This record gives sequence, structure tokens and C-alpha cells, in this order.
Amino acid sequence: MPVITEDDIRSLATIRGGDAAITSCYLDVDGSRYVRPADYERTLDTMLRRVRGNGVTPAVERDLKKIEELVRAGFDRSRVRGIAVFSAEEAGVWEVIELPVPVRSELVVNDAPAVGQLESVVQQATRIGVLCADKVHARMFVFRLDELIEHTEITDDIGRDYDTVGVADRGGVAEHREELEHQHLRHAADLAWSAFQATEFDHLALAVPEHLASEVEADLHPYLRERLHGRLSIEPNAPTSTIRDAAVALEARIERQREARLVEDLRAAVATDSRGVAGLEDVLGALAEHRVARLLISDGFSQEGWHCPTCNRLATVGRECSCGTEMEHVDDVVKEAIDEALAQSCRVEVCVENADLDVLGRVGALLRY
Repeated sequence: MPVITEDDIRSLATIRGGDAAITSCYLDVDGSRYVRPADYERTLDTMLRRVRGNGVTPAVERDLKKIEELVRAGFDRSRVRGIAVFSAEEAGVWEVIELPVPVRSELVVNDAPAVGQLESVVQQATRIGVLCADKVHARMFVFRLDELIEHTEITDDIGRDYDTVGVADRGGVAEHREELEHQHLRHAADLAWSAFQATEFDHLALAVPEHLASEVEADLHPYLRERLHGRLSIEPNAPTSTIRDAAVALEARIERQREARLVEDLRAAVATDSRGVAGLEDVLGALAEHRVARLLISDGFSQEGWHCPTCNRLATVGRECSCGTEMEHVDDVVKEAIDEALAQSCRVEVCVENADLDVLGRVGALLRY
């Protein structure tokens, strides 16, 4: 499954349908929550009724039916847990993105694709390496967006019945076996290094018995020790699905920690009036002045607002823009702000369950100047 990239999102964000509206649909199809296809189809039906209830053009109705047909055709849910669809038949727009992670189900009709959730997905697209090892076996896994992208294993023969001729002269069978075990752990560290060279994973975790952990860590290449994020409480011979779940949980913890550091930077910048603003109105003002370097938004935050068709300014209060033009009402000015930030090559950070950002008004920006 191709993984969505930041460049893909920026390309999507620049699409405009002209006079044609663009329909954006995110649908959670995760089998752990929706056992039968009929379960997530009901969610789609609810969203379709809501959008149609607001009145749609014939062109948008065709887009909605096309999305409905796609969903009812089904997905390979051993691989797909969420989908994102962007459709504007009149403008030749039809993008279907299958994701190995769940999304928040939503259906939006606007003049541009709603790419905020994809931005959140890309933020979580770090590569997590997991090295599992005991005294005989070593297994190396690399996951990205809940998908296994690298898997290698080795087994070193440290049996009881190896040739012991001359072993006594070298210190005895026990010492020889111990040396073979040390050698195996060095092989395990080499396995992790080879996986890093192939995939350049961002973080590494160990699943090894407690009495071996220090030795394995010492054998790791210095680059890998810098990326080490502790140990996982799973058996080295655990099923791949168990290892994947542990890697996903670790990835989420790492991402929340990263978001917390960014929000702390924002709080400090706002408190000292130094290249930081918080609250939707001030953030929209900074965007209009092209001063935003990084936009921080609480996951799920939305608010109605206004857009100026002349100068492209966004605002929380209408109707007349500072340039003198009558502004247009938009259902979600936060989504518009995300699109505008991406168009300005800003970094967009969607922060999950961060109370400190919520206190700041659920949105903030670190500024260029």
C-alpha cells in the first residue's frame, strides 16, 4: 500500500474545482470497531443524509453516489483501516487513498479538498524498529503507519551437542557456550543495524529478556542507541500482530510527547510575546500576514467563519473584510486555515488530547517573525 507523503498532501491542497465543489470523504473502516461492512456503511449513510439535507447540486449528488458505490464495493480490511476520497467529477478530480490507520469519519463539500486529517496521518508516519532477541533467536521488525515494511530473522546454533574436542583447553564447555551466546547477541545488534541501513527507521525498541537487555544495548551501533526508546513488555517470540500492536502504542506515545514539547514551546512564546500567538482570531491574522512557521491545532477542532474572495483573508467575524470586500461564510474556517497554511508551506501539527493547547484556544502558531 503506497504511503501518503507530505508532498502528496500539498499537491492535494492546491486542487481547486473552479465552479465545481469538491467532496471530501473520510471513513473509518477499522475491523476492530466495525466487524461487518454494514456497520461502517451505516456511518456513511448518516453522513450522506446530513449533506443531502442541506441541499446539493446535481454534480455533487453524482460525486456522493460515486463515493457510495466505492464504499459498498468493499475493501481489503486486512490492510485498510481508513479511507480518504476526494471527488469533483466536473473538474476531473477523483482521488482514493487507502490508509492502514483509522480516521475520523466526516463528509465535507467545499471548494478545496479537506486535507487536515491526512496531515495528521503523515505526522504519525514515523518508522518504528523493534528488535526481539533471546539467547538463540533474533527477529527484527520495522513498522510504518501500522504496516510491516521490514522483517528479518536469524537463529544461531548454540545446541548442546556441538563438537567439544579441544574445548576444555579453551576454558570448558560452559565458557564456550557463553561466548556463542554473546556472539549471537552481537549478531542481533548487527541485524538491527542492517534494518536501519535499509529503512532508516526513526525509533528503536527492544523486546528482550531483562538479563540480556544491557548487553544488547551495548552492542548496538551508536546511531541506534540514539534512537532507542526503551523496552517493550512482550515476549521475544510473540506473534507479529502482538509486536505490531506494541509498536503502534509506542509510536502514539512518542507522537504525544513530541506534540507536548511543541505546545510547551508555543506557551513559552505566547507568554513572552516572542514569535507565538494563540487563539483562532490571532492565528488567522498571522496567516494573513504570512508570518506562520508552524500551525498547532487540537484534533477535531472546527468553527464557522468567513473567507474573503479578493485577498483570501480568513476571519472569525464577518461580513466586511479589511480590504473592503464582502466576505463569504464558510462552515469550517479551521479547515480553511489548514489549507492556507499548507499552501504557504507551513508545518501543520494536529495535536491529540493536549489539554494545554485546549486552554490556549485549541489553536496556536509559532511565527517566522
